[in-house]
Amino acid sequence: MSDPILRLDGVYTNIAQYHILQGVDLEVPRGAVTMLLGRNGVGKTTTLRTVIGHWRAHKGTVTFDGEDITRKPTPAIARAGLGFVPEDMGVFADLTVEENMVLAAVSGPIDSARLDWVFTIFPPLKTFWKSEAGTLSGGQKQMLSIARVMIEDRKLYLIDEPTKGLAPAIITTMARALKDLKEQGASILLVEQNFAVAKALGDTANVMDDGRMIWSGQMAELATNAALQEQLMGLSLDAH
Repeated sequence: MSDPILRLDGVYTNIAQYHILQGVDLEVPRGAVTMLLGRNGVGKTTTLRTVIGHWRAHKGTVTFDGEDITRKPTPAIARAGLGFVPEDMGVFADLTVEENMVLAAVSGPIDSARLDWVFTIFPPLKTFWKSEAGTLSGGQKQMLSIARVMIEDRKLYLIDEPTKGLAPAIITTMARALKDLKEQGASILLVEQNFAVAKALGDTANVMDDGRMIWSGQMAELATNAALQEQLMGLSLDAH
């Protein structure tokens, strides 16, 4: 296997007086979807935010595409080819859908073929192209949030809970969009609570608990082993 696109070695991240990450080791293979799983509050979002530089690791190393980015500022990390979709969507409500997309295209004008592809996946964005993002429904805002990171070809996509709180029909649309991205050979690190989505998209899986990785392996192995799911996450995920 080629060298991983992203690697965390012994990463510790503190937020105020809280020790959130406590020696995280993680490898994200190139051209695959890596799931980051675990109960709420175990450090998944903190892991993504540490990678993108929103929060600074105080110990350990974050290596992206062979380069140490542990101390780099967020804009430099983004320019290096890392796209991030936060859990809170991060869309600009008072700007139009078009303006949101233009701002997201950091390397220059939007590629028209790429935009056509995004419209095919998320038709409402074409419909509301000139509308303010604040007028969109929750599901449409989430489409815009993902589309903003997909509008350019990134080396790695970090996506935090893209299906959280969405209606089943929108979840299906999201899963299809991420599958499309995967089929283009994209590298994706995905935090996802919906186990059916995780099972459908994931190649490899990493389970966190209390700020550490407690299991890493093939998603298929975790998906077919109810006892392992119970042991790692404390709930029978077959019910989801």
